[in-house]
Amino acid sequence: MSPTSKTPRDAYRDLERRFERMNLVRDAATVLEWDAATFMPDGGADARADQLATLRVLRHELLTDAALEDLLGRAGDADLDAWERANLHEMRRERLHATAVPSSLVEARSQALSACEMRWRTARKDDDFAGLLSSFEEVLKLTREVAAAKSASLGVSPYDALLDEWEPGGRAADIDVVFASIEGFLPSLVERVLERQASRPSLAQPVGPFAPERQRALADRVMRALGFDFAHGRLDVSAHPFCIGVPDDVRITTRWDEADFANGLFGVIHETGHALYERGLPVRWRKQPVGQARGMSTHESQSLLFEMQASRSPEFVGWLAGVAREIFGGSGAAWSAEALLQRVQRVERSLIRIDADEVTYPLHVVLRYRLERAMIAGDLPLRDLPGAFADGMERLLGVRPPNHRDGSLQDIHWPSGTFGYFPTYTLGALTAAQLFAAAVQQAPAIPAGLAAGDARPLTAWLVEHVHALGASIAPGEIVSRATGEPLNPEVFRRHLEHRYLST
Repeated sequence: MSPTSKTPRDAYRDLERRFERMNLVRDAATVLEWDAATFMPDGGADARADQLATLRVLRHELLTDAALEDLLGRAGDADLDAWERANLHEMRRERLHATAVPSSLVEARSQALSACEMRWRTARKDDDFAGLLSSFEEVLKLTREVAAAKSASLGVSPYDALLDEWEPGGRAADIDVVFASIEGFLPSLVERVLERQASRPSLAQPVGPFAPERQRALADRVMRALGFDFAHGRLDVSAHPFCIGVPDDVRITTRWDEADFANGLFGVIHETGHALYERGLPVRWRKQPVGQARGMSTHESQSLLFEMQASRSPEFVGWLAGVAREIFGGSGAAWSAEALLQRVQRVERSLIRIDADEVTYPLHVVLRYRLERAMIAGDLPLRDLPGAFADGMERLLGVRPPNHRDGSLQDIHWPSGTFGYFPTYTLGALTAAQLFAAAVQQAPAIPAGLAAGDARPLTAWLVEHVHALGASIAPGEIVSRATGEPLNPEVFRRHLEHRYLST
């Protein structure tokens, strides 16, 4: 039966079948991406690049099939419920992004991304920006071509077209307003926090080395306390921590620091927050566009809520300290809850974004946001990126990277073509603070649960107010419904002042 001969209802059902198939192709690619970052031998890189490119092109071809246009048109006349209407909206949005880019460009960029990601791993280890430059330049060139194509199709700027992939409806003009608000209070707040911190005695801290297998045991305990289901996921090691997969098979990676077990542990907690969001997505819609996560600021809000809000709270740290003592065999004041709380709430002008505290972290993001906008606009040649990065770190954070590894090579995002993602981290931090404040107010059992190593009251609130909504409503509407007001940077400011200046 041709699309034009189908009833509106049949057309919609046909669309659901087609999008389920597309999403299964995408899901297969994510497992291959995880394997490439964890267990794949280096010699498999070329073959893996071909495999991923084929799957990406196949999904792109399915999404740009001309029959979909007729089906989308006919399905619009169907008698759909609210979830189905939202699903149809997301189908149209995905197709609009896909049809803007020719398959040849999708394939070329996929090949370039795979090659550059593998080269980045070696370049970062060897502190070799020059060795990455040529493959990085190819990724940027092709990404700018994608941005230009989507810009013309969506009627927005090239950068906004890339941002829209990660934050539906997101616009740089709106982010500029939010970031200006943050910059208005954050630098002076950082100074006040550092002064207050320096006026207090430093407590003794546990001394390593901390064996990776013991760190893994602690991470397992914490993941279970937060609600991670190991029957539907796993934890591995990679050069850069990440979470990938699907709700029924979600993969987390981290890296261990034998000198400080908190670094790897809180990386695990961050990625566990992502995983819990994936697991909480609506079961009925998981293979449909409306059943996916609602943009990356929402996704990052879930990881940061657990990493920064919940797991650094005095309640959770009290429980965590006891578990850490047990697993590492620690004793004495250095292993006390007070010492651990001082460690995990310590603020400093750090070089590495993923290790940064929640007070200085937004400044890392502001820098990357400005740099990637300049790269996409053609105002910052890649050869000048290391210097621009170092200058920005010195200006915003008061530290200067001593090498490329701790500077412009520290993140995998740009070598993997992920432009437009970075601002969602800080949007997610603001959202996390606002959601957590509302959750504690609405569900008073949350602090007691965290003190007992039981995050179920918190997770239940999040499932109801965030996870189970999938992509059925806009990111801003999720925040407004859950908290009673739009995203408000002042909530984040109040949280920081309470945690770091009033206790």
